[in-house]
Amino acid sequence: MTMKSVKPDNSTRAIEQDLRSLEFRIEELIQVCERLKEENTLLRSQNAKLAAERAELAKKTELASTRVESMIMRFKSMEYDA
Repeated sequence: MTMKSVKPDNSTRAIEQDLRSLEFRIEELIQVCERLKEENTLLRSQNAKLAAERAELAKKTELASTRVESMIMRFKSMEYDA
C-alpha cells in the first residue's frame, strides 16, 4: 500500500486564500481600531482642556463685565454729584 501525496485542490487553495485575505483584513481593522482609540483619547483630552479654558474665560468675562458695570455706576454717580 503506497501513500499518495495529497495535492490541495482548487477549492482548498481558494479557501486558504480567502482565509489569508480575511486575516489580513482583520489585522487592518485591528490597527484602525487602535488608531481610532488613541485619537479618541486625544480628542477627549483636548475637549476637557478646551472646556476648562472656556470656563476660565467665562469667569474672566463675568469679572470684566462686573468691573465695567461698576465703573459705569461710578461715572453716573460723578455726573449727579457735579
